[in-house]
Amino acid sequence: MDVTGPAVTEAVVRVDGVRRTFGRGEHAVHAVQDVSFTAGRGELVAVRGRSGAGKTTLLNLVGGLDRPDAGRIVVAGRDVTASGERDLLDLRRHRIGFVFQTFGLIPILSAAENVGVPLRLARVPAAEREERVGMLLELVGLGAHAAQRPYELSGGQQQRVALARSLANDPDLLIADEPTGQLDSETGRAVMDLLRALVHARGMTALVATHDPALIELADRVLTLRDGRLVDD
Repeated sequence: MDVTGPAVTEAVVRVDGVRRTFGRGEHAVHAVQDVSFTAGRGELVAVRGRSGAGKTTLLNLVGGLDRPDAGRIVVAGRDVTASGERDLLDLRRHRIGFVFQTFGLIPILSAAENVGVPLRLARVPAAEREERVGMLLELVGLGAHAAQRPYELSGGQQQRVALARSLANDPDLLIADEPTGQLDSETGRAVMDLLRALVHARGMTALVATHDPALIELADRVLTLRDGRLVDD
């Protein structure tokens, strides 16, 4: 795969003056404060900052899992902040892929069945679903492990299954929240190398929250959050 990546083109993510506060009065937590940035197609953007800096809140806002108190977010041409719940569900199901620190695999399902869950929800025909699942598992190097369940796989293999699942519906945007947090440094580096290659080869956009300096260096661009504010780009 081409890990150098294509030239960044149009913005897939636009965040303009977004704020999110939890609580009120003296107990209020200003998780995200007046954050603005764009992320282009084919670009891997790392979001770094200490614990509590606002990384997860920002990713949840961009992914439509939470709503800002002010500001505007546009993903793949769709205004997330103005969308109703049904539109947000459609956006998350078809245009955004999610990868989490805890893998989020269903224990009783095989690797192939886990990857196929988004395709089932999208009512993709069985033959097409099986072909796509096989292709995705091969893409992440797990074609030979399709029938294995999560407990039969290593942590790195589980995260690669989760990555394949996030790509099932060919999303425009991939959101990954500390995707290597439960992996050792060597395995985490391998997962990030794979993620970077996939983003560039498939022309996606990725927002990856991490605090690991070794992983941040793989990003095309780095956003730094401090106390909810964007302090460096």
